[in-house]
Amino acid sequence: MPEGKIIKALSGFYYVLGEEGVVQCRGRGVFRKNKVTPLVGDEVVFQAENVTDGYIMEVKDRKNELIRPPIANVDQAILVFSAVEPEFSTALLDRFLVLVEYNQIQPLICITKMDLLEDNRRYQFEQYATDYRKVGYDVILTSAKTLFGMVELEPYLDGKISVFAGQSGVGKSSLLNAIRPELELKTSGISHHLGRGRHTTRHVELIKIGKNGLVADTPGFSSLEFTEIEPEELNFCLPEISTHSENCKFRACLHLSEPKCAVKMAVDQGEIPHYRYEHYKNFLQEIKDRKPRY
Repeated sequence: MPEGKIIKALSGFYYVLGEEGVVQCRGRGVFRKNKVTPLVGDEVVFQAENVTDGYIMEVKDRKNELIRPPIANVDQAILVFSAVEPEFSTALLDRFLVLVEYNQIQPLICITKMDLLEDNRRYQFEQYATDYRKVGYDVILTSAKTLFGMVELEPYLDGKISVFAGQSGVGKSSLLNAIRPELELKTSGISHHLGRGRHTTRHVELIKIGKNGLVADTPGFSSLEFTEIEPEELNFCLPEISTHSENCKFRACLHLSEPKCAVKMAVDQGEIPHYRYEHYKNFLQEIKDRKPRY
């Protein structure tokens, strides 16, 4: 039987890209019975008599998966955050980064709408970029309107499955339109009453981009819950905290009130940004306060 990759899921149908093109498929009932839901990005085995009447017979093992947005086998997550409209939030960015790290997906931080900044605020974002680069993340400052940063961004997309993720209204679709204008993806401005963007992407779909890359323009969302992460695992989702924790006196140090904590020393010495440490503490408390899973 032929094999392919799910590139779109919409209204109960799965659109599978195989050697002969795209085939519209349904999932077999056995998936519902086994609680397996095919996701965009899945490598699958299917059978079809024609391009509109196929069935997915098998979903192959995934190397990773995200719940929101629902997508599998991602090579990198391009975390799109606007400098303004909506306002940039390191807390929300760090929340995304923790989830991406937990799922072992390579992140790329992309800050958009740099053209809307006054000159005296650009320095602030240059400093944010420096902070995150010191952690080990790649950071690109961009503007879809002026095309600033587009040449730097495009090589990251080649030969990979990338997911564009971030708050609604930050300009994910605008970035994709700037890279590939013929897409003509729908965009929308900010609701000033709500202080956030309106959703313009209603489903997950892989779009061909660059030489041989696939990009998922995903529905926006504004919050993430740490439903799977345990307190002792959070440490490993912030690389600079994980690195310094190797020098803590206690192996199970949570970097709160324990003596001779190398992480707290690094914060005091300016080696770890104070805001990153504060976010770690807030996330840790949130995980501890989470209702037990049964």
